[in-house]
Formats: sequence, structure tokens, C-alpha cells
Amino acid sequence: MVTKPKRTLTYTEPLATGEVSIDASPERVYRLVSDPVAMAECAEELRKARWIRGASEAAVGNWFSGSNRNGWRRWVTHAEVTEAEPGRRFAYRVRTPFFVPISRWEYEIRPEGDGSRVIVTNWLRVPPWFVPLAIMITGQPDRAGTNRANIAATLRRVKARVEGREWRV
Repeated sequence: MVTKPKRTLTYTEPLATGEVSIDASPERVYRLVSDPVAMAECAEELRKARWIRGASEAAVGNWFSGSNRNGWRRWVTHAEVTEAEPGRRFAYRVRTPFFVPISRWEYEIRPEGDGSRVIVTNWLRVPPWFVPLAIMITGQPDRAGTNRANIAATLRRVKARVEGREWRV
């Protein structure tokens, strides 16, 4: 699905989701998914992350900065942690450095047998006027399809990394 025209964007439904079962405890999975610095190694577009504004860990109200890449295109985002429940949930909202909202990401972790099920949900929060600029900056006119593919790739890497298997591309 191509990103909806700006006049029909809805922000109540998720843009993209994905899930995976992981042979590890929810606490172990949470330690990785709540660490954006480590997650940058598993992600598609996120290439580097660092805690900012004095933060050093996942806690509600803490911020991190992400350096993103798609081919030759580069952009920076800032994210505020909105939920941080160890072993259960990690969520954050993303904006540009100049305060334009971009998206919300949520990692829900559920116990499943001896392991965990991780569900990633992404909501678009871009104001309609910014959609053409976002497409130009990221080079992605199909943000929904891109995020679905990126979530799937990231979850494969997270699973392999947490389970102790080779995971780098």
C-alpha cells in the first residue's frame, strides 16, 4: 500500500505491524528492544542512535537521537520514550529536530511458552503538509510498505541476536 494521499491520512490505525516468537525471556528481549543504540545494529533505516538530553537508558520522558539512511539519503530524528515497562512494553514517539511529528513505535512483549512474542506497531503522525517533504527526504513514497518490510527484517535480526545465532547481514 502506498502512503495515503495527504487529504485522506488517518492516524488512528497503525501504518505497519509485525510480530515474531523468540526463544528468550521477555526481560531479555526487552533489554535489546529498549536500547536504541543496540537496536541500530538490527534495524534497516536506523543506522546509529545515541541517548540525548542527559539520558542513558529507557525511561519515560528520556530522549534519543537517530541517524537514518536509505541509499544516499540521510536524515536525523529525535524520539521521546513514552512507555518503558521492563519485560512488557517499550514505546516512543519520533519527531524531526525541528519539532515536526513523524511517527509512534511500540514494542509489546508477551510471554509465550518458555519464550516471548514480540509485536511491533508503527503509527504515522506526520502532518499532511509534511508528507511530500518526508517522501523527498527519505526517498520512500510507500512508507507503509517500507515500514512493514523493515519491521520484518529487524525482527528477524532481533530474534537471531537474542537467540545467540548469526544475525548480521
